[in-house]
Amino acid sequence: MALSLSPLNLPCDDERLMVIAGPCSAETEEQVMTTALDLASKGCHMFRAGVWKPRTKPGGFEGHGEPALKWMQQVKKETGMLVGTEVATPEHVELALKYGIDILWIGARTTANPFAVQALADSLEGVDVPVLIKNPVNPDLELWIGALERINRAGITRLGAIHRGFSSIDNKMYRNLPMWQIPIELRRRIPNLPIFSDPSHISGRRDLIAPLCQQAMDLGLNGLIVESHCNPDEAWSDAKQQVTPEVLDYILGLLVIRDSKTSTEDIKALRKQIDEIDNELMEMLSKRMRVCREIGQYKKDHNMTVLQTSRYNEILEKRGAQGVLCGMDAQFVKTVYEAIHEESVRQQIEIIKN
Repeated sequence: MALSLSPLNLPCDDERLMVIAGPCSAETEEQVMTTALDLASKGCHMFRAGVWKPRTKPGGFEGHGEPALKWMQQVKKETGMLVGTEVATPEHVELALKYGIDILWIGARTTANPFAVQALADSLEGVDVPVLIKNPVNPDLELWIGALERINRAGITRLGAIHRGFSSIDNKMYRNLPMWQIPIELRRRIPNLPIFSDPSHISGRRDLIAPLCQQAMDLGLNGLIVESHCNPDEAWSDAKQQVTPEVLDYILGLLVIRDSKTSTEDIKALRKQIDEIDNELMEMLSKRMRVCREIGQYKKDHNMTVLQTSRYNEILEKRGAQGVLCGMDAQFVKTVYEAIHEESVRQQIEIIKN
């Protein structure tokens, strides 16, 4: 399904970058107003805060709900900033609209549940408000697109996506793995969809926010949604991933915003070289598969199993080391050869079956 999209019509920094900033949670009226006034003084145009904050486990701070919406109203009145918050139920949508919230977003856990997304879509019928949809917690592009389609079918055309990374059981550096290939594929599939990066949730650490912001810009994403708190170390939720308005202003000031549309003759010539190399790669892969099919026929004639584990391990080890010597990441080479091996096995199984 092609999405029916219209511009978000949200304010931008330097005419290209949309930035939404504010604390993870609206904790107190003083905390909300102090942070908002600091951000406004730095030129921020859009303020975010979590009003409803269901936690992974019960017992933690879960937001003030409707009283906090009044604080958001006050932010809008005193600073002129647009205000946004997360909604997870139709009741949230009703209250957010009642208090004049300008931007709504759907969280990762909600995106993963089509029933919940459809309930939100039904509650948004006839409403004209920007809605941003975070990727689901698991790396499932179709589920993400499905959520966008459900909201779009309700008549919401001012749509955007938020890339906040994906949960993993073995995270080492990041709280949520970026898996940049997924938002890149989303951009390929829906070219006109604005995509925001959420470096706070990807990193889980404030020291990683700056490089993640730059990487998002280098990939041509349209905006950032960053958690900023007047006193991050004392935050009631996600303290480690929030930065002060001053630090955020410093990070944004260092960003290099690249032009995604300029294409000179030099880069066209280089891309032509890439196309020629890709053609050669396809020819070599085709030749490799022909040899694999011959091996498959030999295995069939001699009643051998398709999978030869020792040989597979030898290929991964040898090519991984070779890839490193050639300036490539070993994990990248491993991923490539795993895909090649999977196709080789598939073709050999077809020969044995037939």
